[in-house]
Amino acid sequence: MTAAPGAFPGGTSISRLSVYSGNACADGLEGGTPHLHTASTEAYVVIGGEGALQTLDARGLRETELRPGTTVWFTPGTIHRAVNRGGLEVVVVMSNAGLPEAGDAVMTFPPDVVADPGRYREAATLPATDAEEAVRRRRELAVEGFLRLVDGGPDALRAFYDSAVALVRGRVAEWRGIWERTVAEETRRTAAVLDALERGDGAHLMDAALMESPEEQRWGMCGHLRAHDVAHPIVHTRS
Repeated sequence: MTAAPGAFPGGTSISRLSVYSGNACADGLEGGTPHLHTASTEAYVVIGGEGALQTLDARGLRETELRPGTTVWFTPGTIHRAVNRGGLEVVVVMSNAGLPEAGDAVMTFPPDVVADPGRYREAATLPATDAEEAVRRRRELAVEGFLRLVDGGPDALRAFYDSAVALVRGRVAEWRGIWERTVAEETRRTAAVLDALERGDGAHLMDAALMESPEEQRWGMCGHLRAHDVAHPIVHTRS
């Protein structure tokens, strides 16, 4: 099975994020659920409001101001927390489309929860209905763990990374299949196009197409998401 012709640029995915507001956390801040991605890089393009991005990695805690026009991105292992200081709206671009949706993210729950797959799954999973209160509880638990990581230094961070890897290790074969059908296949397709162009062959241009992916609203870790299923686009065929 191969990716649909014209996969979303670069094998990425895109969504629009309205960062959670109200119901301040224990430290008085409003915003999203701290988490990391184990395999994917994430980018924020700020389109409205203001806030900050708190990040934690082996170099320590950093806070980056977010305002319209700010573009930041962070690599796997960067624990991040979006802080809303008023109407924060972000376009999110994720590498490796399909992997984040398949469980690439790990939230910063306290050590005893992250080290137990059953407890982690219970804390992370949202109910099919009446999810708002569950979202708040999930965020509070992750903020508790995040603050402990900030205070715990490199040893605490290393232990969290170990637990995160243990949580996702069993899914890597599934992820590799997703990656092969999307990012890797798109890279191979581009290589083939370059080879054709070098030969003076433009036959692929006759397969040009327009694609569209309507938005789907959902509860995200950092806020209300308007996501787009770029793996299954509507293909507007030639009339």
